[in-house]
Amino acid sequence: MASLNRIVMQKTSRRWLSDLSPAAMDAAEISGKFGRRFQFKSYTRFRYPGHDICQGPFVDDTGQVLQFDIVLANQVWEHLDRPYAATRHVLEMLRPGGYFWLAVPFHVPWHGDPVDCSRWSARGLKNLLIEAGFAEDCIKAEQWGNRHAARRNLEAVWPPVHDPETDDLTDEPDFPICAWALARK
Repeated sequence: MASLNRIVMQKTSRRWLSDLSPAAMDAAEISGKFGRRFQFKSYTRFRYPGHDICQGPFVDDTGQVLQFDIVLANQVWEHLDRPYAATRHVLEMLRPGGYFWLAVPFHVPWHGDPVDCSRWSARGLKNLLIEAGFAEDCIKAEQWGNRHAARRNLEAVWPPVHDPETDDLTDEPDFPICAWALARK
């Protein structure tokens, strides 16, 4: 079942990524599996702790930085000890014109896997991407949330499963639950 926290983000992100013609793209995903729903030309998952994006860009057996048309990171960046360094490493892995898509929580409980370090709004994600070297005019970022979802995030069972009959998806900009961004190199 889908988490209430991700319904709007996933819908918007599916549209954004589908518009990029994924069938022509070599994709890498860092620790997640959101990208499996797209028909990329190639798709490689890099999982922690075998691959730690904070330590450097991912390389092949000869030490050459691996290159991709898109790198995806869904609900990962909040767990990184060094998210700014990690974002710079992703930029190194992108081919010219390549994309970095990431989604993160904002107003959700602490969830160590193995640690929980950061939160970003849409503006915060955009600032992170700019500081890492992406051009401001090549970034789009959004956020979604509301008081109803914030209350649901306080329930004993977390994350809250989306109930289309009772969950209000109206956006209240002052109550972000999650944020996501797409940046082009």
